[in-house]
Amino acid sequence: MSRFRYCLNASTIRTTAVPDQIRVAREAGFEAIELWHDHLDLYLQSGGTLRDVRRALDDYGIKVPTTIYLAGWFQPAGAEHEKALDEVRRRLEQAAAVGAEFAIAGPPPGIADRDVGAKHYAELLDLGKSFGVKPAFEYLGFVEDINTIDDAIDIINRCQHPDATVVVDPFHCHRGGGPIESLGKLKASQIAISHFNDCPATPPAHLQQDSDRVLPGDGVVDLNNYCGQLTAIGYNGWLSLELFREDLWTQDPLMVAKLGLQKMRDVAEA
Repeated sequence: MSRFRYCLNASTIRTTAVPDQIRVAREAGFEAIELWHDHLDLYLQSGGTLRDVRRALDDYGIKVPTTIYLAGWFQPAGAEHEKALDEVRRRLEQAAAVGAEFAIAGPPPGIADRDVGAKHYAELLDLGKSFGVKPAFEYLGFVEDINTIDDAIDIINRCQHPDATVVVDPFHCHRGGGPIESLGKLKASQIAISHFNDCPATPPAHLQQDSDRVLPGDGVVDLNNYCGQLTAIGYNGWLSLELFREDLWTQDPLMVAKLGLQKMRDVAEA
């Protein structure tokens, strides 16, 4: 029996059209795919429909653990906040249409007003109930403030909402400088999904960006420790391969997905 369940984040093959992203995920051996709202919007602009996407998911037997990304909601007030929530509602409607359980919501790029953000996250979770989709909070290693697991835990603790969850990611641990061992402070039920990737030795961690991520096992992150920490808290959910590499986008997406899944298993099942 596998230690985890395996998912493909569509960012890894982002130049592929949404229906082909779904097909590739299944043919490569993944059970699920994370879909991006930007990709869905492009597909809709080309004449596709969300019903077509849902049909393809059902035909291939592929689940959608999350859609990505809800932004701008964290701390603005007044008209700016309402405008951000209008876009959040639109994206939650898309997430519901494709059968997603969660929609990933992230922090602001600069210094965060954590009390305001936690209050707004609770409101976001209540809003998600009307769509049947739960917003999951993600820390980002390259933002100024909320860039570690501990920072994300702080937000969900302040939020005090029973549906509050976080998204965890080895890259963001490496980039933000927070310890992987902080995974041990979470309950398995508090993790919506774990993204999965590795990081190179250079450039230095504090200078790395999304495009620097490498395939699991090709970098310097202690992924054995990362997976061990997840197992220790009873997490056996999704690991989702999330890369943003232009060199992979120019290759056959099926070959990329198959290679990625094999390298994930080589590390995670060790």
